Formats: sequence, structure tokens, C-alpha cells
Amino acid sequence: MKVKVGDTLVDSSAYILTKDGPEKVSTNKFFGNQKIILFGLPGAFTPTCSTKHLPGYVNLLELAKEKNIHKIICVSVNDAFVMDAWAKNQGAKGKIEMLADASASFTKSIGAELDLKSRGLELRSSRYAMLIENLKVLKISEEKVAKNCEVSAAENFLKGI
Repeated sequence: MKVKVGDTLVDSSAYILTKDGPEKVSTNKFFGNQKIILFGLPGAFTPTCSTKHLPGYVNLLELAKEKNIHKIICVSVNDAFVMDAWAKNQGAKGKIEMLADASASFTKSIGAELDLKSRGLELRSSRYAMLIENLKVLKISEEKVAKNCEVSAAENFLKGI
């Protein structure tokens, strides 16, 4: 990952699903000048992402709020419709903000791209979690192997905040 602790995120773009369809957003405006957790993962509806990574943040949302986290954002190299369907499927709708990085522009801007073509998944995101305040990266936990979810898992990441 090329972004490091202490860096200020550069603006990029991604999509959210609105009642009118996918809407392109500035990542810096979407993150805002607040304290957030941003976690990235290889793909919606994939095994580890669906059984551990996203559910962990859904289940520990109140703990995050106790730690003055304003919002939690999940980003994946998927389209906005897939991210919305996955949020509904996982009980994350209205709890976790779902950011679709279909072209991987944000993922590439932070250096989190992962080539999974040999597994039929094409370009994806590595698995990570970041604590960001006012667009400045305060903490990063990235998995060495994308199928693992340990250092970026909600229960472990939140311990260090």
C-alpha cells in the first residue's frame, strides 16, 4: 500500500447508489472532515468478506461510535448496485456506508490494488482498515494475504483506537 500513516488522502472518485441510480462522488467530500473508519476488501459476496469482514463492522458499530467514529465506510471494486444488494443481504444498509469503486480509481490512488486475475476476479482491492481523521491517515492495518481477516477485522482494529 503506497498511502502511509500521516498522509493526507488525495481526492479520487467512486460511486454510491441513490434513489436515482449510481451517483459519482468525490471521495474527499464523501469522507468529509470527520473521524472515520474506511475498510477495503476484495469483493462483495465473497466468503471472508461476507462471513467476517463486513459483519464484524456491522456488529461493532456501537463500539466504534463510543470511540468517536462518525461513520464507517466499506469500499470494494464492485459496482454500486452490487454494493447496495450486499449491504441489504448483510444487514449493513443504513449502518455502514457502501462505496463502489468499480473502476478501482480510489483503490489505485492509495496503492491497494490487488491482481486476482489468476483466480477469475480481475483487479480487486487488498483487505485493509484505516482510521482517518480530516482526510489524514492515522492508522492502517493491511492483511498480508487477502483471504485473511485478522488485523483489519473490526474487533482487532477497534482495539487499537
